[in-house]
Amino acid sequence: MNNKDYFLDMTKKETKRRISKLRQEIDHHRFLYHVQDKQEISDAALDSLKKELFDLEEEFPEFVVLSSPTQRVGGKPLDKFQQEKHQVPMLSLLDAFNEEDLAKWETRNSKIIRGVNEYFITSKIDGVAAALIYADGVLQTALTRGNGRVGEDVTHNIRTVEAIPLKLNRDVEGTVEVRGEIYILKKDFDVLNKGRVKDEQAVFANPRNAAAGSIRQLDPGVAANRPLRFMAWEITRGIDVKTREDEYETLKDLGFAVPPQAKLVSNLKQAWQHLQKTEKTRQGAKFLIDGAVLKINSLATSKRLGVIGKTPRGSVAFKYPAEEATTQVEDIIIQVGRTGALTPVAVLKPVQIAGSVVSRATLHNADEIKRKGVRVGDTVIIRKAGDIIPEVLEVLLNMRPDKSKAFRFPKNCPFCEKETYQDKDGVVVRCKNADCFPRQRERIIHALGKSGFDIDGLGDKIIEQLIQAGLLEDAADAWDLKEGDLTPLERFAEKKAKNIISEIQSHDSITFSRFLVALGIPGVGIVTAQDLAREFKTIKRFMEVKAARLVQIEGIGEKLAEGIVDYLADPKTLELISKYQKAGIVIKQSVSGGPLVNKTFVFTGSLEGITREEAKQNVIAKGGKVAAAIGDKVTYLVSGEKAGSKLEKAKKLNVTVLTPAQFKKMIQ
Repeated sequence: MNNKDYFLDMTKKETKRRISKLRQEIDHHRFLYHVQDKQEISDAALDSLKKELFDLEEEFPEFVVLSSPTQRVGGKPLDKFQQEKHQVPMLSLLDAFNEEDLAKWETRNSKIIRGVNEYFITSKIDGVAAALIYADGVLQTALTRGNGRVGEDVTHNIRTVEAIPLKLNRDVEGTVEVRGEIYILKKDFDVLNKGRVKDEQAVFANPRNAAAGSIRQLDPGVAANRPLRFMAWEITRGIDVKTREDEYETLKDLGFAVPPQAKLVSNLKQAWQHLQKTEKTRQGAKFLIDGAVLKINSLATSKRLGVIGKTPRGSVAFKYPAEEATTQVEDIIIQVGRTGALTPVAVLKPVQIAGSVVSRATLHNADEIKRKGVRVGDTVIIRKAGDIIPEVLEVLLNMRPDKSKAFRFPKNCPFCEKETYQDKDGVVVRCKNADCFPRQRERIIHALGKSGFDIDGLGDKIIEQLIQAGLLEDAADAWDLKEGDLTPLERFAEKKAKNIISEIQSHDSITFSRFLVALGIPGVGIVTAQDLAREFKTIKRFMEVKAARLVQIEGIGEKLAEGIVDYLADPKTLELISKYQKAGIVIKQSVSGGPLVNKTFVFTGSLEGITREEAKQNVIAKGGKVAAAIGDKVTYLVSGEKAGSKLEKAKKLNVTVLTPAQFKKMIQ
């Protein structure tokens, strides 16, 4: 065996081991999910494991076995219910996560039947699948999916769901089978869990689990008292329809609710445009939507395409960008921030999550690494919601490689090799060296960036280049730069140098609150800075403040007050402020009037077309105030996509809720 064959063989052996571990892990979670109605990891994380397994088996088909999770549907039905065979198997759909996956699906189908490109799209409701069997228009039997071939008879529970017609709305002879989704509205789910807390019962993890548990009760009285609903998505037999669009309209005629945002499109490009549009609105739906289903509109064509394994070729489930996914930890590195804090970061095998490719995730601190037990080589669940930095949520211990070693937090700074120390609370480890290069870089980036002086053209890489060239020791040095300092540097043409110097010189004034943010005082963000600026008016008065005075300001505790006083007493802080003043920087008093005076804003969710920092600064610049939490004094909540609990609290307190578009119109 030559070297090339040896290494190829080793790669295949490693791949085979990875596939084996993936199968074991997926089978474990699928059993919990489908048979025991329990859930240890999120749907998105399980989808990510399945996606990895599917891709590996597609690349190495010699490792595919009939027992693989990709080749079967569901788990075993429970023994406590009567079992019944599905006359038509309940198949699972292939998952697609991006435009490329959809294109591959279409290409595979076009090799069998050319010219297939008219698709019918509906939202994919996150619930529990059920098959309803009608005899001469009257409901006779209801089955769960089970293992796809045999389901559980849950008719006694399904009959309690008022959304399901006991008799079809039109006369139909013979047997008709309708399939769809049992689900629970978000608001009903919240009420259900509040009731369980009151009764000292365990709460449900999510609406899908609640629905699954409800229809699998021996006592139909339990299901009758649960807020179950039903949406139909297929007529399996008994009524002849030619297209999916006809099927959709027929289901409505029969008396069923149907999935929303249905659309017939002529090609995959139109389908992708529709999916992007609906993804932006799904958070506002009354129920959980985890994706969309694309079906070839012609049922005859779908039938001709047939089934591969346990998956029909004529349909595909598109999953919206997940906020959780699984991947592998390739390394653990340490980053040093502007306050000297050492933050461990997991270097990840790149994975798509929440619409973007993620290759790094924060591990927060040494205690967090120890608590979660993260090691190099581990398979982990990562989470990303809105603008939040991705974090490692959980380690899948069953997939840990052999001979892995626990991570040891460094005793010295990995950059300057100076000693580190722990904060008084014993959580954060910091570098003692105030001149440590990463600290210096992050302080300058913070001061000249969006939250501070907001100077365009001075990106992270340029600032790093200027520091390495000895041109910047702190942010105040930026106003001493000349064109001649920049033109000798790599990738600096004369025009670029001139534009950057011009941009810096045009930012020779700043509001007091922005200046406080630019100083980089630990614990002082935009909200606290505006409170300090409103209270002290000038930098001179602020420099003389005592901790006892600071704690009188709402939101400032003893620890933060002491930190502010210590920071202001540091000779390096005094020197920096003096350099700003010598450079001619004018610190303006915060706005005392303006169109938003006496109005307080809170922000939640992601804001399309504007960053959170820009939004807050716009409010402050127009005389308004920004708060961190919803309270009686809040005037507006600006709520974007993936809004959190602040939205519900705002509704309870009758706080006016603005969309990002309404907010932008207001500040204009």
